[in-house]
Amino acid sequence: MPNKIHVTDTILRDAHQSLIATRMRTEDMLPICPKLDQVGYWSLEVWGGATFDACVRFLKEDPWERLRLLKAALPNTRLQMLLRGQNLLGYRHYSDDVVRAFVAKAAVNGIDVFRIFDAMNDVRNLRVSIEAVKAAGKHAQGTLCYTTSPVHTVQAFVDQAKQMEAMGCDSVAIKDMAGLLTPYATFELVKALKAEQGLPIFIHSHDTAGLASMCQMKAIEAGASHIDTAISSFAWGTSHAGTESMVAALRGSKYDTGLNLELIQEIGLYFYNVRKKYHQFESEFTGVDTRVQINQVPGGMMSNLANQLKEQGALNRINEVFAEIPKVREDLGFPPLVTPTSQIVGTQAVFNVLAGERYKTITNEVKLYLQGRYGRAAGTINEQLRAQAIGSEEVIDVRPADLLKPEMAKLREEIGTLAKSEEDVLTYAMFPDIGRKFLEERAAGTLKPEALLPVPDVAGLCPVPGEGVPTEFVIDVHGETYRVDITGVGVKTDGKRHFYLAIDGMPEEVVFEPLNQFVAGGGNKRKQASAPGDVATTMPGNIVDVLVKEGDVVKAGQPLLVTEAMKMETEVPSPLAGKVKAIHVAKGDRVNPGEVLIEIEG
Repeated sequence: MPNKIHVTDTILRDAHQSLIATRMRTEDMLPICPKLDQVGYWSLEVWGGATFDACVRFLKEDPWERLRLLKAALPNTRLQMLLRGQNLLGYRHYSDDVVRAFVAKAAVNGIDVFRIFDAMNDVRNLRVSIEAVKAAGKHAQGTLCYTTSPVHTVQAFVDQAKQMEAMGCDSVAIKDMAGLLTPYATFELVKALKAEQGLPIFIHSHDTAGLASMCQMKAIEAGASHIDTAISSFAWGTSHAGTESMVAALRGSKYDTGLNLELIQEIGLYFYNVRKKYHQFESEFTGVDTRVQINQVPGGMMSNLANQLKEQGALNRINEVFAEIPKVREDLGFPPLVTPTSQIVGTQAVFNVLAGERYKTITNEVKLYLQGRYGRAAGTINEQLRAQAIGSEEVIDVRPADLLKPEMAKLREEIGTLAKSEEDVLTYAMFPDIGRKFLEERAAGTLKPEALLPVPDVAGLCPVPGEGVPTEFVIDVHGETYRVDITGVGVKTDGKRHFYLAIDGMPEEVVFEPLNQFVAGGGNKRKQASAPGDVATTMPGNIVDVLVKEGDVVKAGQPLLVTEAMKMETEVPSPLAGKVKAIHVAKGDRVNPGEVLIEIEG
């Protein structure tokens, strides 16, 4: 049996998702594709939920067109995607006909390898996706979402792999999304998998704890034949072990990848310069952090939580949230923290901390989870929490999608003539609101990607023509001296001015809104809640739905609004019984904590 190690590079998907919020544009991928295609990778990962979402939401690119362009530019290399089983690219379960239609179109447009996972590791949620991939004649890769808990034993993972093999999978991947694997745990797991099932083993491990390369080496020694890496300029930290480093480490050994190290280094230099273009999306939470071994929070989840807390001036409470996450996870039966369960657990933990009371507010997704609507939990659910959340509502024990009726015909009817192809219908199916908006803007010819801020110069400041040199201040605070440089306006977008401020050489972007806009009370300025009947939220977010109208008589605790934060929905209840006196929001509005959204007259 050959010992050669095969490499999947994540540079076009997970690498930039992990480090720059999935913002790399197709225009920065295509120029380097001829060289990527020469390397000899086993596959290139190019597609998944966040890449599809970012294309439509921020970049205003058709993700299907990106896939077609990449396929044409990479004719000699397999293209791979990450598929969330019955969730596909979204956060809910889709009907079986949608799953089959999506997989068929993804295959036609260029995907060769489908890495299929379920956030609960419930293999029932993988079956239809696996069947669809095999029907399309493509490679179906079953996935073990690696996590640690009292119920996630080596034998449990082996049993899952054997079930996926029986379903027709061509390979099995160990997906370590949070960087929880340790070298010797990896060796033990891979050795057990090799002994009890016959599929090739792939190792996908994020370097959040700084252990990924060591884990891959031990996996290789135990019999794994495939590893996921990232070009060095988008590697390490919450991304993956560097491609060049792993190729160099194995070169000349019996595990030699056979890849051209010099060519990969050229590609690395190209992406080094590309990364600078997206500096505004860099996060301080993407480096090595061994706390993940304790709190189990994946890197992408860390940055999302940080942004959410920062929006409401509560970033100082992030360690409380990290401490709360394992408790929520235990209450929910130890789900792995991967999309969408990472968002479900993380958002609930934020609510628990900010409310000062555990489960005072329970998100709709947690309620659905506790009903069994996401699948079967590996551990035991906290029954007191379940009763509090769903009362006497039925708990299902069947495959959730068994309860769904076919959806494709309805979706085609809903999106109507905006859809010019079946792919457009599927874009709308994955992300109804932003998908419809994208198709409307495309029809109107108004698609416009988000603005990219100027690239800082070597001093960390953005030079602006005509603005001259930065203004320098030296400030003493409590005996400490700081040098502060302020450069001129970088860009002006949405009526806001972007400045660059550097303290002791560390740059930060500062955004100012025009003063008169605030004085005039424009935009979404609302008064702060103070009366007993004032309805407010504890989290910044968007209004998904308004469930009442002025004049309605409501009961205490009756849902009045549905809000969305961190892609999770929450019902906002009435604080008292009475009549709806005034409604200050509409669907789609952005809201902040403490603002009066509805007034109830008791």
